[in-house]
Amino acid sequence: MRLRTRLILAAGALASIVLVWAVIARMMAPAGNTSASRFDAIIVLGASIDRDGNPTPTLLSRLTEGVREYERGVAPRLIVTGGLQDGHTQAEIMARVAEAQGVPASAIVVEPNAENTIQNACFSARIMKRQGWRSAEVVTSPSHLPRAGMIFSKMPVEWRGHAAPPLSEPSAGIPWGSSAIEVLHTGYYLLFSQWASRCSP
Repeated sequence: MRLRTRLILAAGALASIVLVWAVIARMMAPAGNTSASRFDAIIVLGASIDRDGNPTPTLLSRLTEGVREYERGVAPRLIVTGGLQDGHTQAEIMARVAEAQGVPASAIVVEPNAENTIQNACFSARIMKRQGWRSAEVVTSPSHLPRAGMIFSKMPVEWRGHAAPPLSEPSAGIPWGSSAIEVLHTGYYLLFSQWASRCSP
């Protein structure tokens, strides 16, 4: 019992250290590496879709904000990035919705293979490299933006983060819930995925 108690206490202490590390890392996460207001592309990061292939509110808010930025002239094109989920591809659904919101198909670049944020960033950077594009505005949810910033800071592009506001006023508790989940994801990224999921653009 004494050894078991020590192991439990040690595990609890380690978890606390990782959580504090994640919180501090999120507070210090970069918001970009350029002060530019115009970019070569707007990268909209994928999020979950439902089983019928419809965008969830989180994904729809990111995409809607990306379209708004396009309409404001921030960049002449969108890169929509997100891979396969339940038989549907996030990026293809994003492209269809963006077209329905008025963006011409010729201004939408589909990246359909990314399975996580590291791949979102890396595969989008590869597209930009092939096309000779150097800069991008990265659109994602506010709670996701710090982790995305850590990841994009390792990409060879000029970038600026942009938070997508929710489409409706969130109910009590939801912002805290999404932030708490993102803290856990950040801890996992710091400890494991930034090494295990390394990707060269």
